[in-house]
Amino acid sequence: MRAAHRQTRVWVEEIMGIPMSVQLISAGERDEATTERAVRACFDELHEIDRVFSTYRPDSDINRIRRGEVALADADPRVGVAAAACERAEQATGGLFSGHWQGWFDPTGWVKGWAVEEASRRHLAPLLSSALAVGINAGGDLQLFTAPGADWRWHVGIADPHERGRMIATLDIADGAVATSGTAERGLHILDPRTGEPATGVASATIVADGLAQADVWATAAVVAGRTDHSWIGPSATRTGIVVDDDGAVTRWLGSTVIDVCEVSGSQAA
Repeated sequence: MRAAHRQTRVWVEEIMGIPMSVQLISAGERDEATTERAVRACFDELHEIDRVFSTYRPDSDINRIRRGEVALADADPRVGVAAAACERAEQATGGLFSGHWQGWFDPTGWVKGWAVEEASRRHLAPLLSSALAVGINAGGDLQLFTAPGADWRWHVGIADPHERGRMIATLDIADGAVATSGTAERGLHILDPRTGEPATGVASATIVADGLAQADVWATAAVVAGRTDHSWIGPSATRTGIVVDDDGAVTRWLGSTVIDVCEVSGSQAA
């Protein structure tokens, strides 16, 4: 099917305090009612997760646990799932990621990626029976799907954190997830759970993995690790990624192998 016959639909909704958008690429007729129901179900599930885990809603399970009003074991069952996942992530990252990074249980660093991945796999991926591709963008973090045998590829640009509007790399992805973390947009908002101090040295870390839960955890871990420690790359089992330091140095890897370290960001990389 020629690109001229492809159609794109986009749905946008604010969830978890950020814009989330679903993009569907089709090349023929599809059941519009089924599509609308799937997108609505995806958004509704994410709203429900936000109700349970939001640190901004006083009635959320997370805030009730923090105030001692409910025990973790008595909260929504998904809180227990999050707690167990955060413990595994803390062990896997050697303490670079933690669900207790603020001194109390706060799994928000894991929940968004997990929730988006799970909701999109459950509700959006089945749309590939009649679509070329479908993906969700959660504030810049992506979970992407392409129908088997389709020639569609998602073209993902990696922004230069030191020069707004400039791309330092582009990636072609059929299926997978992309997560970015860092200090360039929001300042020193990521704490090193080992010290309680803000993580410094990394302007942005972009991770490509099979799922967004994994990508999000390791993007955070990469920022906490800092500009010189790349020992986490092998254990992360990620596909590839790019870390840009505060001084502009760029590190790229493929699998567990560092393939390039450039002294200054700003050059195009394929």
